[in-house]
Amino acid sequence: MKLAFSSSFTTHRIQLNVLYPLQVFHCFPSLGLPRPSLRPKILSRAATSHHPLAANSDQRHHPNPQPKVQDDGIPVECVKVLVKFKSRYNYIRVLEVSRKADHPFRGSRLLLLDGPGNIHSINFLFRTLTDTYFDVFATLPPILPPGPIGILGFGAGSAAKLILELYPQVVLHGWELDPCVIDVGREYLGLSKLEKQYPERLFIYIGNALKASVKGGFSGILVDLFCKGSLIPELQDPVTWDKLKKSLREGGRIMVNVGGTCVEAEDSRRDGKYFMEESLKAMSKVFPNQLSLLSLGSRKDDSSIALTGHLPDLDAWKNAMPKPLRCYVYMWTPFSG
Repeated sequence: MKLAFSSSFTTHRIQLNVLYPLQVFHCFPSLGLPRPSLRPKILSRAATSHHPLAANSDQRHHPNPQPKVQDDGIPVECVKVLVKFKSRYNYIRVLEVSRKADHPFRGSRLLLLDGPGNIHSINFLFRTLTDTYFDVFATLPPILPPGPIGILGFGAGSAAKLILELYPQVVLHGWELDPCVIDVGREYLGLSKLEKQYPERLFIYIGNALKASVKGGFSGILVDLFCKGSLIPELQDPVTWDKLKKSLREGGRIMVNVGGTCVEAEDSRRDGKYFMEESLKAMSKVFPNQLSLLSLGSRKDDSSIALTGHLPDLDAWKNAMPKPLRCYVYMWTPFSG
């Protein structure tokens, strides 16, 4: 899902182009992940491109080339492609951003799962918080009743890492449709380490996230479900939200990444803002007058998170969460429809 930086209220997408055709790989966990035999060459678009990762494809013709990047861009020499392949469901790429890069992503590894380059997971080697919507997800546990939390659209475990490290009592159950995403997460984005650290608190399942369930119900659910750069169609159907509501314990809540204009779909006809609004309308039918919205980014390039249930006492919520996350509490507003 597309990342929005709360700190600078900007959004980032990464575009990669290669000079050779992609091979289609199938994941077999016992054999490990495939590694491409050729190192991808990253090309630039025009200087006015809205993609932060850019390099001049003609640099090799100049003796002292200067990197051409956006104001918020990452110089190409600061990025390494660790793996790149197509699974049954996704176009998977993992990028490593140098710690020397002058960019919020420095020192991170990024998981891209679609053609436009929307970022679905981020892992920093030397810090926990991400300055993205995953941090907002980590504000949910203090306002939930006791019980397990479900993560629908687990990715490589960015939200799970935050919650497990910040809340020692929380148990997480995550669902991911693509086994290759979990394999990549384990090998490149620290998921294997996370599973070893928290064997009694983290449980991962491969399958349809909309069929997720646990005995006794969830205390809370995080929803982060995109396909090919767009919210999945089921999220625009009130039936889906009614089913998820029934999977909650009494007092449980759902927090949802509903995307926005910052999300670029592979199909240009699937406008991010439109499908965000349709998803919110579907949610509001199941949670009438019990839906709130938090927006990150600018009006032109925004990203939004939705929360079900009446807003809690904001001061109590703030005091119950780690200090670095408290800035988000007062950003919530009631959804007006």
